[in-house]
Amino acid sequence: MRFSGPRRPFRARVVVPGDKSLSHRALFLAAMAEGESQIRGLGPGADVRSTAAALRRFGVEVDAESVRSPGIGSWAPPDGPLDAGNSGTTMRLLAGAVAGRPFTTTITGDDSLMSRPMQRLVGPLQALGAVLSVSEQGTAPLVVTGGDLHGARVELPLPSAQVRTAVALAALQADGPTTISSPPGYRDHTERWLHHLGIGELDAAGRFVVRPGPVPALDVAIPGDPSSAAFLWVAAAICPGASVEATNVSLNPGRIGILDALSAMGAEVAITVTGDILGDPVGDVRVAAGNLRGIELHGVDVARILDELPVLAVAAAHAEGRTVISDAAELRAKESDRIAATVAMVEALGGTAEETLDGFVVEPVPLTGGLVDCRRDHRIAMAAAISAGRGATVAVEGFDSVDISWPGFDLALEAMWSSR
Repeated sequence: MRFSGPRRPFRARVVVPGDKSLSHRALFLAAMAEGESQIRGLGPGADVRSTAAALRRFGVEVDAESVRSPGIGSWAPPDGPLDAGNSGTTMRLLAGAVAGRPFTTTITGDDSLMSRPMQRLVGPLQALGAVLSVSEQGTAPLVVTGGDLHGARVELPLPSAQVRTAVALAALQADGPTTISSPPGYRDHTERWLHHLGIGELDAAGRFVVRPGPVPALDVAIPGDPSSAAFLWVAAAICPGASVEATNVSLNPGRIGILDALSAMGAEVAITVTGDILGDPVGDVRVAAGNLRGIELHGVDVARILDELPVLAVAAAHAEGRTVISDAAELRAKESDRIAATVAMVEALGGTAEETLDGFVVEPVPLTGGLVDCRRDHRIAMAAAISAGRGATVAVEGFDSVDISWPGFDLALEAMWSSR
């Protein structure tokens, strides 16, 4: 796919696809509940479709805007392995959901997913009494033999929202309360939702307590995905005179680190909270170009922006001064080695970047265009595409990988660039 950026500054108001993280969680909770749930605005990407397909294998009916389930206590055993596709969220949340079911479930995925780390699930789910195995390399297939679970204190060494959610889905089926703690830096969608639904709460020590019991049916409208909007926000930030407003997006504090980073770099950022979804804030965000400067990110600030670091590298190339990212080693275990892929993308587009053990450094050398192999990674593909916004011509090999999160991203990008 080839991209050529706008010939003049653009000003756009956009609607981005439904949030992928919230779509997964809504589908799982609705499938655990007995009866019919209404879920409007599900994310259209392949990852969300993988979750829907897996849940259907238990006898759950999933349509465009509704989920009808007999309740998790009446899920039918699947008639073979479940395919999570490319979705690590699907795989990890499935493991938690089936941990309390009286049958064995095998979960597989595509070649990329089968190489990603899953060992971190084993200890936390075993603490509740589940039986879970992974390969000798700590990867899928996951084999979960469910059964009676008991409440436990679960301490996670890493701030992983997916592992926390997997534990919470299992804990909802246990015979007593479970407390979950981990370092800060995770997205707390699940905790906010369970608290709002009356089946979870923070204790006095700041740990999250899951109180087992039936999950109520849902009636929710999924807001836009800030991880998708991030590409359009950066496209505006690097184009002098440009601006873009994304409406009705998730404003969970763990999801908007990209906005803090762009603001620190000198872009104009305006956030308006307009409501919430099950206690999770939602609103509108406008980003306008500014005189960008390099920044350094590490620790919790990196955890809040992990998925958006490839596109931040595009902004960094057009800033004054170098940008240094550290404490981001987990990027190496995504759909691609995103540290290596991000540096290769910047260099292929005429910029200057360097890998470090746990991050990368981007020098202030504007991107002039070129050919990028996105390594079948949707976030690298989209980051490369928006780099054309400064008048460069960019070709992206393997661009169809964007279907994982945003089918039609190319059309949305071209429409934004042509707005006045």
